[in-house]
Amino acid sequence: MDTADELRIDAPHRELLDQILDKWSLSVLNELCERPCRFNDLRRAIPQVTQKSLTATLRRLERNGVIEREIISTRPVAVRYRITPLGKTLRPPIDVLLAWASQNMPAIERARHKFDTHQEEAVTAVT
Repeated sequence: MDTADELRIDAPHRELLDQILDKWSLSVLNELCERPCRFNDLRRAIPQVTQKSLTATLRRLERNGVIEREIISTRPVAVRYRITPLGKTLRPPIDVLLAWASQNMPAIERARHKFDTHQEEAVTAVT
């Protein structure tokens, strides 16, 4: 994937990172790290997600081996999702990224403000 001098993200790696680090996947993984959940439990825990987006997210995570789907033989039949051992290995690198974001947020906010100010000045100068 990369060498000491170069960071290169190949297509399969990019696709996987896009699928695991997207908006809803992180929320789903956070919930499933705590306990197995049924679909509606996840919907309640993440109220902003639509049913369609949650279904697509769960399928992607299951396809990548990060979560597993368990059929519960009740009437009516229910499905419960749980994180897999592979999925549990994601916690440390995600925690590192979140720590980095927290540590650097003041500098990021300053950079955003500077950028936005320059953008506004450029628009004002053109008009």
